[in-house]
Amino acid sequence: MFTWLLFATLFCTGTQLGNGPDNGVPQCGVRDMMGTHDSSKQKILVTWEDDSSCSTGHDLLIYELQVLRGNEPLHHDEVFVTADQIGSTHSWSWSPPWALECASHSVRVRSRNKNHTSPWSSVQAVPETSPQQRPKLYPMDRIFEVGSRFTFCCILEPGGQFHKMYARGNSTAVNTTKISNQTYALTVDLHGPSDRCRTNVRCNSDDHGTCVYVGYRPDVGDLKCESRDLMSVECQWSVKRDTHLSRKNRTEYELLGRPCSACDKKSNKCRCKQSVEVNVGERNWTLTAQNVLGKMELTDQADLTKRVHMFAPENVAALTVNARNVTLEWSWGIQKYHELDLLCQIQLNYYGQTHTRNYSGVGLNFAVLSGLIPNQAYTAKVRCGTKQHFWKWSENSASTFHTKGDIPDALDVWMQTGSNQTIIVWKTLLANQSHGEIITYEVTWAKASEKKPQHKREIPPHERSVALSLDADEEHLVAVTAQNMHGMSSPSAITVPRHHPGRVMNVSLITGANGGFHVSWPANPAASCGYVVDWCPSLGSCSVEWVKVPLGVTTATVLSENFTDGVRYSLSIYACTPGAPELLERREGYVRETEIQPGQFELTWKQLGSDVEVSWPAISLRSQSAFIQGYVMYYTTNSEHHQGHGRMSSVSTDNPEATSLTARNLPVSSYTFKVMSLTSIGECGDTSLSVTMSSATDNLIMVIIISLVSVFVLLSLITILCYRHWACVKQKVYPPIPKPILTGNWLTSLDKPAQYRLQYDSRDSETDIVEVPELCSKLTPVDGDISQEEEGPCVVTQTQSPNAYCNQPLRNSSPAALPLISKNLLPPFRGMLENPSYNVALHIDEQYIQQPGVGSVSPSSRELQDVTCAEKNCAGYQPQSLKETSSPI
Repeated sequence: MFTWLLFATLFCTGTQLGNGPDNGVPQCGVRDMMGTHDSSKQKILVTWEDDSSCSTGHDLLIYELQVLRGNEPLHHDEVFVTADQIGSTHSWSWSPPWALECASHSVRVRSRNKNHTSPWSSVQAVPETSPQQRPKLYPMDRIFEVGSRFTFCCILEPGGQFHKMYARGNSTAVNTTKISNQTYALTVDLHGPSDRCRTNVRCNSDDHGTCVYVGYRPDVGDLKCESRDLMSVECQWSVKRDTHLSRKNRTEYELLGRPCSACDKKSNKCRCKQSVEVNVGERNWTLTAQNVLGKMELTDQADLTKRVHMFAPENVAALTVNARNVTLEWSWGIQKYHELDLLCQIQLNYYGQTHTRNYSGVGLNFAVLSGLIPNQAYTAKVRCGTKQHFWKWSENSASTFHTKGDIPDALDVWMQTGSNQTIIVWKTLLANQSHGEIITYEVTWAKASEKKPQHKREIPPHERSVALSLDADEEHLVAVTAQNMHGMSSPSAITVPRHHPGRVMNVSLITGANGGFHVSWPANPAASCGYVVDWCPSLGSCSVEWVKVPLGVTTATVLSENFTDGVRYSLSIYACTPGAPELLERREGYVRETEIQPGQFELTWKQLGSDVEVSWPAISLRSQSAFIQGYVMYYTTNSEHHQGHGRMSSVSTDNPEATSLTARNLPVSSYTFKVMSLTSIGECGDTSLSVTMSSATDNLIMVIIISLVSVFVLLSLITILCYRHWACVKQKVYPPIPKPILTGNWLTSLDKPAQYRLQYDSRDSETDIVEVPELCSKLTPVDGDISQEEEGPCVVTQTQSPNAYCNQPLRNSSPAALPLISKNLLPPFRGMLENPSYNVALHIDEQYIQQPGVGSVSPSSRELQDVTCAEKNCAGYQPQSLKETSSPI
């Protein structure tokens, strides 16, 4: 009990000593306290001084500050004062998260040292705003940081009614509160930057409001400091983010406490230069960036003697210019550069090419450029830097010069051989190879067995080839040189091989890629100086192109500005040997395959029973814009009543040499066939054909009809021809028979045989007379009639030569010797007279039998006794063996 009473007494005594004025330690208070505010920056500023009792006995003082809005505490803060700061004026500022004009604000301050606290000292910082004639929003035109939250207030006019507060733009209203009868507050979150009045707060209506500007505090980086002349420092940095503040609120920069600013808005790069004494050793170079929203500091630690960024060389010029070397000189505007060990880089640009060369030396101010191209325009760019502690290259200084001319470089020569002639071709020399304008080309050639060139020809400068007629059985050595005003180039020689007409080289296919061909081949031991790859379109005449590959390389990428998609090219690979080039391989391919154009097939068809075969001639290489890998034929019926109408079928082949496809087992109908070629890029070159199939009966009927029509046409033609040439046919088949005329005494005494002749009418034949040796023998006239003394046939015989068939008149006959002939004797003479030699029949008409001394005898004027010859075999007249038989009366 006594212990608890003693503890309570000591605790109370200690408390009184700590808080009361009589603890033996002087109280430290506040004096001369002042409070102000800045409405534009919405800040409260309070200043005060230490009481005289604070001057001794205190190592550290703590001042507590409290902000009150009316009588309501809103904010608490502390300020620490060290022993060396005691006795000076202290200040404190604060930006509240609401408008200062919304209510009166006061600040009170007290000191605290260990366990001793002084009483509060207060000051009025912001007086209360009196009501206006109309609603007023606070703060006006304030700048805020992106992402902040702020409370705006609206003070109504006396007796005014509050309706609403709202925010527009890139912001969000949080809540609305009532501060007093005439004052209302709206808390707003500000999301994005706005350097114009795009975000605003309104009270009651759009007529009463305030603009809000939202931005960022400074954000910079990459501070680097260097020296360019060893008498000043130059720092540069980058702006990482735009503040989005207006020009009057832009960011201010200070280097080493001195203001400077030179920024490029496009590149967001800033630079600042100040004169300083550059000494060996590192030091801090501090940059400060500040705007209304905040402040930022950057520091770079560097020894500027190791960070020398030189200025560009001055007065760069080429003093001595030759065909293949030039002396380039320049000067320095900074005297201290002559003491530095420099590294200079010279960049030569010519004919679209760039080469870089490095030179070094103390105070370097010249360089000799060798290995240049004659008659070539150059641009030389020079830049330098320190060699020992290289920091940066200087800017470039440029100069141009033109080297003197020289003889041309050797030509790149190749050949294009044929059966009748060889074409020697060479590439055009570029400007950096010709070293002047080419005047002429000279071509010399001779057989490989001959020691000196035997033939020479000059070629105009605009031509790049020459055609030579060489002996195909001999190798020839051809040399080509180019000449300009400075002289003639070294000869470029090539050996033309013998022609081997029977040699066949297999051709393999190649596929192009990336606008050209990538070719590879196995190494060949015969290649002593490399390889040559040449190419040309496979069809038509062309100018060959080529590329030479060094020894040891067996791949080449073939590129040409003359390559065309869809054109087939032939590539040949040669081994370069001491003699003639040796052909190793041939390839064919397309740089890029394209679709074969439609309508390339000339389709024909024929029906084979229930099959239809569609054929086409082989597609020419000129029409092939891709490799054909086969063919496909689609077909569908056109008949709506057919069961498979609209359904497409196909048949295909992977033989690129095929020229026909057959659709089998087709029902009789109308079909459409479409033939397409198969390529690596798809099916193309489609051509369609419509056909109508016929049945087997239709085919038979058609064959019969065709046969009948053919026979009818043939007979018609024969009839027409016979009708139009009847006279000729009659002459050949049934020639006219000459009409015989009997003259002379053919009836004589029975004892004396007589010879008679048949007289033909000269109007019917050119042959006039046929001699008849003996018509009839032993005929004796009796009483005016003709009788026969002795029995026997009446024979008329004649021996006639085949070469002398003609009727000769009987010159010794007289008209008296012609007896009267009975009509019964006429039939034998009316019979057929066959001439075996000529196979003709002669008809004897009775009107040509004449009486002696009388003209034609009519049957009524003479009496003829009947003589029956039928029994005596006297039935006709036969020139070769003519017999007549008469019966006795």
